[in-house]
Amino acid sequence: MQVTMTVNGDTVTRDIEPRLLLVHFLRDHLALTGTHWGCDTSNCGTCVVQLDGQPVKSCTVLAAMAGGHEVLTVEGLEQGTTLDPIQQGFMECHGLQCGFCTPGMLMTTRALLDENPDPTEDEIREAISGQICRCTGYTTIVRSVQWAAQHAHDAESESSAAAAEDTAAGATR
Repeated sequence: MQVTMTVNGDTVTRDIEPRLLLVHFLRDHLALTGTHWGCDTSNCGTCVVQLDGQPVKSCTVLAAMAGGHEVLTVEGLEQGTTLDPIQQGFMECHGLQCGFCTPGMLMTTRALLDENPDPTEDEIREAISGQICRCTGYTTIVRSVQWAAQHAHDAESESSAAAAEDTAAGATR
């Protein structure tokens, strides 16, 4: 069967087996290996991607079910050479050790911050409760998400201030 979807902003069409899982479609057909394949039972969360803006475990979604939808993988977070604040936060606050759970954590926390830009520690812990990390004890991951939330606010404030300055400068010309 043929499937067409948008992955990281690009429309892709491939011939696939109807039973192909989205995780394997991304990794094997599109070479997007940032999406990890861990437990194969939907318990670990390493395979989380966003489907139409919602985090899903791609080992539980058939690629055919994603047809006509938008998929965002960890490779799609970075904009040009600028890291997403959550990627930067994981780097700044040491939110990873072995890195195996990191792509799923990043995609889950990006969805959290899109929905709730200022989450509490409890809300962060609840959001990542479907992810297993065997290295960090989650403290540095929570700290990374808090860093990202704060710095996203700072970036928005700077952007708003710059826009206001541009508007004021345009008005005086």
